[in-house]
Amino acid sequence: MLNPDPSLYTVEHLQPGLANPSQTRSARDAPDGSIHLTTISLSEFVRLDLPKREYILSPILPARSLAMLYAGRGIGKTRVGMGLAYAVASGGDFLRWRAPKQRRVLYMDGEMPAELMQERALALMMASTCHPSDQSYFQLLAMDRQEPGTSLNLARPEHQAAIEVKLDGVELLVLDNLSTLVNGGRENDAESWDTVQSWLLQLRRRGVSVLLVHHAGRGGEARGTSKREDVLDTVINLKRPDDYDPEEGARFEVHLTKARGIAGDDALPFEAKLQVIDGRDLWTCTTLRDREMDEVERLSREGMVVRDIGQELNISKSKVSRLQTKLRAEGRL
Repeated sequence: MLNPDPSLYTVEHLQPGLANPSQTRSARDAPDGSIHLTTISLSEFVRLDLPKREYILSPILPARSLAMLYAGRGIGKTRVGMGLAYAVASGGDFLRWRAPKQRRVLYMDGEMPAELMQERALALMMASTCHPSDQSYFQLLAMDRQEPGTSLNLARPEHQAAIEVKLDGVELLVLDNLSTLVNGGRENDAESWDTVQSWLLQLRRRGVSVLLVHHAGRGGEARGTSKREDVLDTVINLKRPDDYDPEEGARFEVHLTKARGIAGDDALPFEAKLQVIDGRDLWTCTTLRDREMDEVERLSREGMVVRDIGQELNISKSKVSRLQTKLRAEGRL
């Protein structure tokens, strides 16, 4: 393999993100409405002094990222969205995720009654050991608190502009939820999503991360067009465990169905359970793989063979054998 000429990499760094610092004119600035684009050579691109990509919530939400959280009705989307956003605003943690530092958040809620939102916010804040250093770090835009007759459709450019003026200093925008905040056409129509997707990409270029909160359809997948997921870095799915009892309240499995750059234990699904004690939200989390190992241990001790354990737990015989090997190494079998 030929080595590049070192002299190509000794010139002064270019301004981040630009092929030429003088080429700053945007498509919106063109008087005739034409689009002004720039190109950059690969050798110039690798010399750009780009900042290291940080996390606003490690390891699931990088800075300048687009993500989606979806679940069926009543599973806990808003609780998770609020908890995640408060962790970012306070530099705290939520479930198995941690915010390295405080960042400003704008949380948009399209349907929750203000009284219920207040109740959940108080329980969340009382349980947290970290709090924003300034109240401006968590701003709430609740449609239930707007003037009667006010509606919002983020598929419309003028409504997008109304939100943009609220984003000064904001690094995370949460849209809860798409069904109430976006009405760009038929939900299953990919073309109806184009206007919103273009806006989201523009926000990302401005340094704003966006979390979309959405409903799951009857089949358990995110409702509507799959095109929504094309540009997303992270997709989080909440779903009921098979043995869920409605009397338990908020208990669900957390699955990362799309996770760029996330691997190992960070990518494993886990179960989250909420208890509200003395008005405080208290969450416990259990890795699903650990629960599976517990079941393999129990059934093995009961004398079941590998084939029967696999059928009982709906996993392959090879996986049962791997888990038994690990259990023996840990002295549990």
